[in-house]
Amino acid sequence: MHLTFASYNIHKAVGLDRRRDPERILAVLHEIDADVVALQEADRRFGRRETVLPRDMLDDLSNYRAVPLNHRPDSIGWHGNALLVKRGVTVVEAGVVPLPTLEPRGAVRADLLAGGHRLRVVGMHLDLSGLRRRHQLRAILAHVAGCGPTCPSVLMGDFNEWALHGGSWREFHAPWRVLTPGRSFPTRRPVAQLDRIVVSGEWTLGETRVHHSPLSAVASDHLPILAVLGLPKK
Repeated sequence: MHLTFASYNIHKAVGLDRRRDPERILAVLHEIDADVVALQEADRRFGRRETVLPRDMLDDLSNYRAVPLNHRPDSIGWHGNALLVKRGVTVVEAGVVPLPTLEPRGAVRADLLAGGHRLRVVGMHLDLSGLRRRHQLRAILAHVAGCGPTCPSVLMGDFNEWALHGGSWREFHAPWRVLTPGRSFPTRRPVAQLDRIVVSGEWTLGETRVHHSPLSAVASDHLPILAVLGLPKK
């Protein structure tokens, strides 16, 4: 069984042309065609924190549904972090991952059922401070370890880590593997690999890449990343 996981900081659906265009973001997601997507900056930052990808638009124009978190009625996530799943993927449970933070950052977790496998997925947008990022990753790893039966897990998002090695990546030890699909920020001339996917030891690794298309080149200040991962059939 192979599944495609993607992470995308959508910059509140504001593109390089300074237009807020949620339909363009959905078109990029259609190009990626991932089974599970972690979004960052999916909600407005102030006021009611409403989503920039309205639920009716998701229902009408995409094959995705937002994993329900039920924390804010106008939001599809938590501090801008949201998880989308294709309609063939079942959500078993979901919730917010508590993080030590000074900034409006966050993480969300969902346990999913796909192809007879229970999977655990965390989407995150971490702090700009290196020390705070490490504290946040420790909190996420402790949460993953303590929230139910062990199962294949995928952690993904905007880690805000500029270092290629060391730094926050020191928090991951075998069997965790940090995948580096490529340079994804800033969109106009990508130099940084801020967006990463981290996988537990059960997964076999297929393709990883940055999705660079005419649409994704203008839709946000980040390019989406993806990984194709496999598990034995049940």
